[in-house]
Amino acid sequence: MKKLWQALMLVRRCNRRSFRLRVLYVVLQSVLPLVNLYILKLLVDAVTAAATHSVSPVAIQPLMLLAAMVTVFLLNRIVSALNAVNNDVLGQRLVDYMADIMQRQAARLDMAYYDTPAYYDSLHRAQQEASSRPLVILGNFMSLFGSLLSIAGIVVMLASASWWVIVVMVLAVIPGFAVRLYKARRIYRFRRDNTQLYRRTGYYSSLLSSRAYAAEMRAYNLTDYFRRRFVDSRSRLVGQLLRISRRFGTLDVLSSIIEAVAMFAIVWLLIQQAFAAAISVGTFVMLFEAFRRGQGYLSSLVSSIAALYDNRLFVGNLFDFLDFEPQIVSPANPVPMPEKIEVVEFRDITFRYQDMEHDVLHHYNLTAKVGEVTRIEGENGYGKSTLVKLLLRLYDPQEGTVLINGIDIRSFSLDELRRKVGVMFQDFGRYSLTAEENIAFSMPADITQAIKQSNNQAIRNSAHLAGADTFIERLPAAYDNMLGRTFDGGAELSMGQWQRLAFARLLYTDAPVMVLDEPVAWIDIAARERFNAVIEQIKHDKIILIISHA
Repeated sequence: MKKLWQALMLVRRCNRRSFRLRVLYVVLQSVLPLVNLYILKLLVDAVTAAATHSVSPVAIQPLMLLAAMVTVFLLNRIVSALNAVNNDVLGQRLVDYMADIMQRQAARLDMAYYDTPAYYDSLHRAQQEASSRPLVILGNFMSLFGSLLSIAGIVVMLASASWWVIVVMVLAVIPGFAVRLYKARRIYRFRRDNTQLYRRTGYYSSLLSSRAYAAEMRAYNLTDYFRRRFVDSRSRLVGQLLRISRRFGTLDVLSSIIEAVAMFAIVWLLIQQAFAAAISVGTFVMLFEAFRRGQGYLSSLVSSIAALYDNRLFVGNLFDFLDFEPQIVSPANPVPMPEKIEVVEFRDITFRYQDMEHDVLHHYNLTAKVGEVTRIEGENGYGKSTLVKLLLRLYDPQEGTVLINGIDIRSFSLDELRRKVGVMFQDFGRYSLTAEENIAFSMPADITQAIKQSNNQAIRNSAHLAGADTFIERLPAAYDNMLGRTFDGGAELSMGQWQRLAFARLLYTDAPVMVLDEPVAWIDIAARERFNAVIEQIKHDKIILIISHA
């Protein structure tokens, strides 16, 4: 129940006004049909009395009752229309709100989470529920609330005939209720147990439709292979789901037969009372309609409870993901970063990634000083790129310390540390945005100002130093030109051009510590000579670490 309440509060927080309106509309939609049912009873009795001349007909009374009935009907339709619009507003607000929550949560977690299949399983399950499940839970609660209000009114009406009517009506829906609860549990277990199979189908689908794999798919004729893998995975999932569905379909039919028998018995009881003149024709119509609607409301109540049970299981996936906490955080009282950074030291570092059997770095030591270019060379798997991640505190070592000016970097604020350490990653980002944005991204706090106001020259200076200005200025819209082929107007760059753009992104930070991981892997000899000249030019007041293969 706690997780259901948390989900309900998520919906409430995303748009309080729409949430309150939803409650109001549910109350009105529950009460208005009962009002109309009672007016129907009065109208039938008035018409019957006039037809039999048992009382003096008063023509105005049926007319007024009819007008009241139509007014209530119209009001109910207006409330339904307003509720539909309000649901659309609430639904869209919730999609944006949950997307923001999911993105913030993913961004705050440590890199170590990305190294485990369990994280991706949890993320996949949470993404399936995040945009829709809280709103569905609100709908379940509102349906439950509305059904209870309606059933309360129906019980008052049916009590005038016989309490047996109420008892039988309730007992008749219990088998269906049990079936739905069991089905919800079974489906939840199936989906949770098959999370990786669901993820595999998504992975195969992305391979078949992703530009990154398009060339190799065609060159090696892999399309049919991955299509078969996708179809086989889907067939396994669908086959199991259909077997579950057929089993519960049979149980649903049996429970429906029980409800039909109960309906026959109750309506026959009402007919007997009408024949015995124990109730009027209007009362018979009201009770018959009340019983029929009562069954519908009870069925809706049962569905809401079963759906809440179902959603309680699935929304747990969302909160399981949101419950993840980062282990690498800023200290409560961070030490200010030094005004001038003189030395970076890796002292006796031992590090291994989660679930690995061997150390990537074992009692490793390195000292880099201002004004020098420190080159780190080694074979693949030597742990060179891991040093970058340790310096940025994307990971913390199991043993040893990373120091800046002799101070443990764990003493600094994460944001301040990462502003002072500029990085050009080996697998640098290629963003399908403008050339200007691709450079300005290295200073995220200043992106908008840099692009829209006074800092454009710094971006252009960085591009010139990196040798990226030569191809950027040839683009139709120069620095405002979209890059990549994902969106209209985008220009594709070679890997060497993308790497020079990544170098410009690093230079734009003007950080006192710069780390470059395989910075010339994609560029030609002339560009390498320019790169080396720029490094010599900027090294005097910076600590520069360059990582490359041996």
